[in-house]
Amino acid sequence: MQKKSKLVLLALILSMVMILSACGSGNKTTTESAKPSESVKPAESAKPADSAAPVVEGDGKLDTSKEVKLKMVFVGPKPVDYELVFAEINKKLKEKINATIEGEFLDWSDWAQKYPLKLAANEDFDLIYSANWAGYSDQALKGGFLELTDELLATNMPATWEKMSKVSWDQAKVNGKLYMVPQNKGESVEKLIMYREDLRKKYDLPAITSPEAYANYLKAIAKNEKGIIPFTPETGDWKFHNLDRVLLKQKSDWNMLDFDLPFGFKLTDEKGQIFNVYETPEFKELLAYYKDLADNNAWSKNVLNSKNDHLQDFKEGKTASVTHNLGSLGAKMAEMRRDKPEFEVALADITPDAKKSEAVSTQNGTSIHATSKNPERALMLIDLMQNDKELHGLMMNGIAGTHYEPVGDDKFKSTGKDVNYTGFSNWSFNSPLNRDNESFPQEGVDLTKLWAGKVYHYPLETFVFNNANVKTEVANVSNVMLRYAIPLEYGVIKDIDKGLTDLNKQLKAAGVEKIQKEIQTQIDAFLAKK
Repeated sequence: MQKKSKLVLLALILSMVMILSACGSGNKTTTESAKPSESVKPAESAKPADSAAPVVEGDGKLDTSKEVKLKMVFVGPKPVDYELVFAEINKKLKEKINATIEGEFLDWSDWAQKYPLKLAANEDFDLIYSANWAGYSDQALKGGFLELTDELLATNMPATWEKMSKVSWDQAKVNGKLYMVPQNKGESVEKLIMYREDLRKKYDLPAITSPEAYANYLKAIAKNEKGIIPFTPETGDWKFHNLDRVLLKQKSDWNMLDFDLPFGFKLTDEKGQIFNVYETPEFKELLAYYKDLADNNAWSKNVLNSKNDHLQDFKEGKTASVTHNLGSLGAKMAEMRRDKPEFEVALADITPDAKKSEAVSTQNGTSIHATSKNPERALMLIDLMQNDKELHGLMMNGIAGTHYEPVGDDKFKSTGKDVNYTGFSNWSFNSPLNRDNESFPQEGVDLTKLWAGKVYHYPLETFVFNNANVKTEVANVSNVMLRYAIPLEYGVIKDIDKGLTDLNKQLKAAGVEKIQKEIQTQIDAFLAKK
């Protein structure tokens, strides 16, 4: 009897302790990131009841005794050797954090439609590739991503928390809150043209150093090379495609707040005045340029419906030029010089005197789904992918000896099988551990060095637009851009003046002026604090 009384008393005491503990631990979140050098105590906030969240044991280690299966959504096609590589990744993840990962892939031809739908439908997954150009801010404001507090980060991804700069963390915040673990490696955002130098020489054409010289090249290919499309754009519902970014953004020293909206600003404008790109003389001039190219068969008549991989088409000799960033084009050049030596390929910067920009940290990143049951383990996975050399190598390059050969600590040599593991958004894990292809073209290396000396930092570099007050208008304007602007750009609309008038009329009806006013109000407030 005495023993039973003691047990009852002990149970009451434990119950009181638990109640007091629950009352004392609040759901506090921090919106300002601590500096990497500052110490942050491990998170002690309550976790979801159904979460397999690791807890901090007495020795400071995280408890990962319960196995979890994570799912991540990537953008891009599923690699041929996905199963082979991810089997190796999962072996290592099981050893290190008692977890495995399954990838789902949204192909380039339809990712733009499927990506927001997956979040809106609240599908069951844990991680997703995120980026400023993929609507990161918009999806964060819609509640699709989990807010990442300092405590969550410091506890579950200590290596990244320490190594990532405060600037990078701050650049990824939306309304003062963080919803992404950004890449931990800078990169250029400038776009280039890759073309067939052997064809340029064949017709004795001028060097491609300007928009006019590029147009001459495209027309010459269309006239003389039957079976080869002069230019093939990237697929997807891009409101402003890569060639626009060259001939509008770069040529004019502008930038765009969001490539899904028609607003630009001058890099040198200290006041940050935005404007509707479609109302500028520069855009009207570009339409005339495009219409001339369309009339001269510079691209496929089926361009609006094409789902072809433009880089693969270029490699196969089906198209004579493409646009993309330096990293992607340089990698494709190296691949072609190995596999297609009969094609002489080259890079063209047709806005060589323009100011150069560097990507903010949200150019590539990884977000946690707001409804993930295992957010802590998902963060641990990101931490490993960015900082564990073996896992980083598997995720970024595939299997050593199969897809690549390591060269020293920071380079690799292609084996020819790298094409079986490439083309998807593993870039979210970019970090100082990235290996460079030893056969990366020298001209690409030279451009990287040249551009590094021309980087221009502008007042709105870290501004993030909050569209909460104009969500309906943003959706409507986006639809108008798809329906009216893109056909106009590709020369499908015969009368440019009428097409442009119709476009701007539809945009006003959709609420473009309300959005512009809202953005300018936020910019003015942002600059007033600087």
